[in-house]
Amino acid sequence: MPETEWRKLRADELRDRAKQDAIVILPVASLEQHGPHLPVEVDSMLGETIAARTAAKIAARGQAVVVLPVLWTGLSEHHMSFGGTITLDNSTFAAVIEGVVRSVLRHGFTKIVLLNAHGGNENALRSIVDDLTPKLGVPIVQFTYWYAAAVPIAKILEQQGGLTHACEAETSMMMAARPELVAEDRIPLAKSNETGDVPSGVYRWRSLGSRTASGALGHPEAATAEKGERLFDAISTAVADKLCDKDLWDLPWNSENL
Repeated sequence: MPETEWRKLRADELRDRAKQDAIVILPVASLEQHGPHLPVEVDSMLGETIAARTAAKIAARGQAVVVLPVLWTGLSEHHMSFGGTITLDNSTFAAVIEGVVRSVLRHGFTKIVLLNAHGGNENALRSIVDDLTPKLGVPIVQFTYWYAAAVPIAKILEQQGGLTHACEAETSMMMAARPELVAEDRIPLAKSNETGDVPSGVYRWRSLGSRTASGALGHPEAATAEKGERLFDAISTAVADKLCDKDLWDLPWNSENL
């Protein structure tokens, strides 16, 4: 299999990948608390692992692809009360994303994917894509992996309907990828005692501390390494299917293309 990590390739090899019309994946994550049992780098570790496994599946189908190093900090103000979290403000986050995208475009790549691995980045990334696509004249794809693979994730989880935070899903994947970083003896401390949410269809910013005293949401006690491997495989397959869909890249994105 060809090397897919941007940082491991020479400049001439990357120029060749641009000529091959390679898909460029930028994992976008965070550095934030993940309850009493997981390290602060969970989102970055999972985002990078999913991007790498997705790239391997894409390359196996004959499509050139490269994965940039993970953007390890994002928008995590709602986690700051727990400690251990590094956050950016919206303007800085947008500027960093734009700088990376502009650099990639200048090297001749045209298929850029922002693979999000942190819920707090979702709204900002959609706004960034809305801004950059007409500004830079190229369609940029953005998605959050647990939404892109919602159906297969739900089929694997036993105690949750989907991925939340420091939960059955994230803990399982960490057990599979980096088991030495999971403090299993502290999982019983990860009770969510979640308070009520705002009414459906209404948005209001809330700190995570107003929802859970432990910093975790969901059921990490149901996590297993075997479940984590299944999640990694299902998510990377679902994402690869979407990124290899010709219509994704060929659909008109500008009225000038109609």
